[in-house]
Amino acid sequence: MDMNIRPRRLRNGASLRKMVRETRMDKSSLIYPMFVKEGTGIKEEIPTMPGQYRYSIDQLPYALEELVKAGVGSVMFFGIPDHKDECGSGAYDENGIVQKAFREAKKQFPDLYCIGDVCMCEYTSHGHCGILHGEYVDNDKTLDYLAKIALSQVQAGADMVAPSDMMDGRVAAIRSILDSNGYVEIPIMSYAVKYASAFYGPFRDAAGSAPAFGDRKSYQMDYHNRREGVKEALLDVEEGADIIMVKPAMSYLDVIAEVKENIVLPVAAYSVSGEYAMIKAGASLGYIDEASIICETAASAYRAGVDLYLTYFAKEIAGFMDEGRIG
Repeated sequence: MDMNIRPRRLRNGASLRKMVRETRMDKSSLIYPMFVKEGTGIKEEIPTMPGQYRYSIDQLPYALEELVKAGVGSVMFFGIPDHKDECGSGAYDENGIVQKAFREAKKQFPDLYCIGDVCMCEYTSHGHCGILHGEYVDNDKTLDYLAKIALSQVQAGADMVAPSDMMDGRVAAIRSILDSNGYVEIPIMSYAVKYASAFYGPFRDAAGSAPAFGDRKSYQMDYHNRREGVKEALLDVEEGADIIMVKPAMSYLDVIAEVKENIVLPVAAYSVSGEYAMIKAGASLGYIDEASIICETAASAYRAGVDLYLTYFAKEIAGFMDEGRIG
């Protein structure tokens, strides 16, 4: 048979397939989300996220050592405070749980890159991501609190802050307070395109952050919308964001690709708790091959345009890269 073009030629053998691979991945792009809580001697498995834990500060160094040994150099902290109130004061307390985590991480592992999730839902008594006016989140009043949270995290040692609240104008408010306090070099990774998603369920169990009433659809995005995601991304670029995040990852690859086409900043995606839980559950029942699914879903995010990947499978992915299964 006379065929000049045979695509299979470039699939003949593992070395050649890797040589011509279009999507490249590296450990330096991985970010591991971690939960820290008050107390001592705590390494508490999260029931809805098997293999993931809540750590007290004294146990944190052991977990971070495992991460560093795996070759993952970046971590994002989420705090679980003992005290909650209407204004989420624990989020900006200089002795808050996340602030203590930053100081301990930097003391034990100075080269570890530490990112702060800037939000209020874990710290408010009502579980919403801002200050309430009745039962409605007051966008503009919330901005001052978010700015205070970001500043307190940076003062405690955060290398980057990542606002996840979805209030309009929060990137500008955070950039202003950081700059005015001399932190002009601290980057902002904005959860610019964050959908109101059922995939967050296990996280809300892990962090105790479910809203006491209503939902978050008045500030998180409608999952039917794609162009709105581009609008949100472009607005945050104008306000001074340095990295744009899309969240969740797996069901929003089209949005990742669209954002990537329309901005010149690095694009991050957060493979969220529900994605993790589904893979773990399916694997535990023998329905899927866990390692293969982890590799394939990660590669799909990078193929869509991701530069940075937040995932609870960061250590596993790093190991698969060492084995040559992915990367």
